[in-house]
Amino acid sequence: MDGMGTDEQGPREWLLGAADGDRSCWDALVDRYSGLLWSITRAHRLGDHDAADVVQTTWLRLLDHMDRIEDPDRVGGWLATTARRECLVLLRKSKREPALDVVELLAPVATEAAVDTAVLREERDAMLWSVFERLSDACRKLLRVMIADPVPSYAEIAASLDMPVGSIGPTRQRCLAALRTQALASGVTLELG
Repeated sequence: MDGMGTDEQGPREWLLGAADGDRSCWDALVDRYSGLLWSITRAHRLGDHDAADVVQTTWLRLLDHMDRIEDPDRVGGWLATTARRECLVLLRKSKREPALDVVELLAPVATEAAVDTAVLREERDAMLWSVFERLSDACRKLLRVMIADPVPSYAEIAASLDMPVGSIGPTRQRCLAALRTQALASGVTLELG
């Protein structure tokens, strides 16, 4: 079914075509509904990385459930509902687990500190980088790419690391959780008092 035209089709045909492996139909779905998904994440006041994670997870959910959607004409509503649920899951999880971004962990603290504080910061940073080096190779690569300035897009990250775009957000979360766990287990104090 590859190469099926999309100009005169709608959501039903796009979903059915995508389920049959037609890339142009999948692209038509993404083009049609990506803006909707992003607007839902913004309505939930998610940051850029969390919003991208929700959008990607929503598309993955569609891939997993494509053949079980009862009314293909309403795929937009299904996507919107799924995105809202994913936003709520992420928000509930973030309330249980303090948000900790890799930039916050690895970037030096910018304060007008006394010499003692500067020494403590250098020791803390050295310990943190030591913990960072104990992460898996895949985690180290991903986190290093994500702290680049400017931060590359998910598509650029996927291309540079040869990984699916949809796995970047979940992998990032797992890597940050591993870094946080190892840092705490190693006694690394993330804040200087």
